[in-house]
Amino acid sequence: MSELLTADRIEEIGSLGLKSPDPAALVAELVGAVDEGRVADPADIGYALLVAVDILENAGDLADALALATRAIAEQPDDNAYARAVRGGLLLRLDRTDEGLAELTALRPLLETDPDATYLVDELAESGHAETAVEWLTGALDTILDRTRTHEHESEDAQDEAAAMIYGLAQQRHDLREELGLPHDEYDNLADRLRAASDHALDALDDGPATLLFWPQAEFDALLVRWPPLVGTYPPTWDEHRAQLERALVDASGMGGADLGVVAGTVDGLAAFAQDAGSDPTDEETLDEYADSLDETVTAWPPGRNDTCWCGSGTKYKKCCLPRSRG
Repeated sequence: MSELLTADRIEEIGSLGLKSPDPAALVAELVGAVDEGRVADPADIGYALLVAVDILENAGDLADALALATRAIAEQPDDNAYARAVRGGLLLRLDRTDEGLAELTALRPLLETDPDATYLVDELAESGHAETAVEWLTGALDTILDRTRTHEHESEDAQDEAAAMIYGLAQQRHDLREELGLPHDEYDNLADRLRAASDHALDALDDGPATLLFWPQAEFDALLVRWPPLVGTYPPTWDEHRAQLERALVDASGMGGADLGVVAGTVDGLAAFAQDAGSDPTDEETLDEYADSLDETVTAWPPGRNDTCWCGSGTKYKKCCLPRSRG
C-alpha cells in the first residue's frame, strides 16, 4: 500500500505548489490519496482537496479547481463554509456571476458572527467585486454596532469579541475603500479613531511586545536540545509554537494592536547575545531583550491571505497559520 498522506505532507505540497514546474503531479498526489483512502486523518480530506484547488487556481485551471472545490464541500458537510466561499469565488472568476454571488450571499450572515469569515470579502474583492465587498462590510458593521447598543449587559467576553470584530471589519472596509479611491465616510473615520486609540493603548500594555520572538523549525528543535530548561517555557512541538504565536497575534490585534510582527531567532544568535550581556539565555527577560535586538528584521503580521506565511513554511498564509488561530 502506498504511504499515507499526512497533514505535514499536505502542507509541504501546498508550499511546493507555489513554485513547482509540475503542479499537475502535486494535484494527482493529493487527489489520488483521497480517492484511495490514504489520507492519514480523515478530517484532512477537505484540506487536501482545497490545497489541490489552490494549486490548480494558481496554474490557471479554474474549471478543474471548481470541480475539486465542489467535492471538498461534499467531503466536509459539517464544516464547509470556507470551501463554499472558495467555490463562490471560482464561479465569479469563471464569469458565472449569478451562481457565485448566490453561493457567497448564503454565507454573508457569517460576517456578523464569525471573526474568521472575512474570507468572504476576500473572495469578492479578488474576483473584481470590491464594491460589493464594501457593501457587505458596511452591513455587518451596522448589524454588530446595533447589537452592541441593544445588548449592553452581555458578558465581558461577548463585548470583547464584538469590539474585535468591529475593529477588524472597519479596518478591512477602510483599506478596500482606499483602494477604490473613495472619500472618507463615517466608518472610515471610525477606523482611523480605533487605530489611533489602539496604538495608544498598546503602548500602555504590560503583557508583552508587539513583536514576538519566533523560532523557525530547525532552530526550535535545536533550542530545546541546547537549553532543556526552556522545555517548560515553550510548547513541545514546533507546530504548537507557531500556533501559539498566531493566536497571540490574533488576540493582540483584537485588542487593537497595530504594527504587529515576528522576529526569527537563532540558537547561535541567542547564545552570543546572552554571552555579551552576561545573562542567562533561558531567562524570560533575556529572551525579550534578544527579541528587541532583532527589531530591524521584523516580519510584519498578518500577511495577505494569499501571501507566503510568516512562519517560513512557504505555504500561503490562508492555508498555513491562519487556520491555526481557530484551534
